[in-house]
Amino acid sequence: MGLDLCNPITTANKTMLAGSMISRVLMEREGDELVRAISLTVTLLLLCMFIGHLLHTNKWMNESLTSLVLGVCTGLMVFISSKGQNSHILQFDEDLFFYYLLPPIIFNAGFQVKKKQFFQNFIAIMLYGVIGVFISFTIITFTCKWIFPKLGLSLSYKDFLALGVIFSATDSVCTLQVLHQDETPLLYSLVFGEGVMNDAASVVLFNAIQRLNLSEMDAVQVLLLVGKFFYLFFTSTVLGISVGLLSAFLIKRLYVGRHSTDREIAIMILMPYLSYMLAELAMLSGILTVFFCGIVMSHYTWHNVTESSRITTRHTFATLSFIAETFIFLYVGMDALDKDKWKMTHVSHVTSITLSSTLLMSVIVGRAAFVFPLSGFSNLVRRTALTRISFRHQLIIWWAGLMRGAVSIALAYNQFSSSGVTIMPEHAAMITSFWNVDQAPCGMGSASSREAISN
Repeated sequence: MGLDLCNPITTANKTMLAGSMISRVLMEREGDELVRAISLTVTLLLLCMFIGHLLHTNKWMNESLTSLVLGVCTGLMVFISSKGQNSHILQFDEDLFFYYLLPPIIFNAGFQVKKKQFFQNFIAIMLYGVIGVFISFTIITFTCKWIFPKLGLSLSYKDFLALGVIFSATDSVCTLQVLHQDETPLLYSLVFGEGVMNDAASVVLFNAIQRLNLSEMDAVQVLLLVGKFFYLFFTSTVLGISVGLLSAFLIKRLYVGRHSTDREIAIMILMPYLSYMLAELAMLSGILTVFFCGIVMSHYTWHNVTESSRITTRHTFATLSFIAETFIFLYVGMDALDKDKWKMTHVSHVTSITLSSTLLMSVIVGRAAFVFPLSGFSNLVRRTALTRISFRHQLIIWWAGLMRGAVSIALAYNQFSSSGVTIMPEHAAMITSFWNVDQAPCGMGSASSREAISN
């Protein structure tokens, strides 16, 4: 048999060519699906903004809750159209949360904070945001450790500690919507300051838990946890302040704005993100680093740029933070209808309600356990009438911290899922219970705050 020189394409080559064509077709289909998913996501983000704008006038429903409800409705439509197979538009990615969505949210919180009020009330804010996190964390952890095994849930020590941190991270957006900084500057500063410091401290504590060997809990492990927390807190703060000062020095000495406003704005955006990534590389808390970097940059760097750069950067940071937080709540709303997680829980409806009720009550008690005692201590230290925290304000501060926010959402998915998928039934039960507790008191919180302020 001779060689067929006229037809050099062998069977192997035909197979390879067919496989290449199939791969190309599959990649094109995946590309089309991704484009459709992104288009629908952008459309939903725009709807959240328009609907949130319409509901902003009565202030009974904030943007995060609007995004959550719209996400649930979208997930329901996707769930029905896929005949019960799926409720997602995009696949959950932890890196997307921690490296792209959370940094602009936390940096903007530090950048927009009113520094005069913040540092005037620094003692009370640190008491609420740091000491309060430990008190709430302890109460929630021990409550879950005591009740959950009786309900048939077997979790590790690290899971119980993570639950304490997750439900200690707060979201005070609902209450801030009915507060006016000019009318109640003290209350606004305390609620806002405690919210951002609480988020930063919760992430630091969460990272400290992840890096400890917690096969057994004893006094040594507790001391190591506390020591690790303060080490991460201090070093992350120093790094954030250093990068913020470096950005101010470079922009002032190089006179970047005289030659290019675009470069000046780019440096303002990239420097805080560099601080976050440096902290992550050094195994520190990027959230705390970028928060203090934002405070320093708003005080020093921002005043060294041109007037047009000041206006642009302030609105840019606020816009990026708003879009990121809206996207997070939108995704959580869609993920609430994930049938795989609900099937995997293997718990009855009564047990699920008991789990959610236990978490909610522990959050309520945990808040009360530190807000009122620490407020009393703060009043003893700060004796001036302008800085004293009245009992009415203490009630608002207590209720303002009952809502869970973007940080607690990210920590919950980081601890109990991998790329949006839960493997263990116990972890699936924790995710579904988190959905039930998340934002549950939001409407009542806003109404109660409005009534308390008006009185």
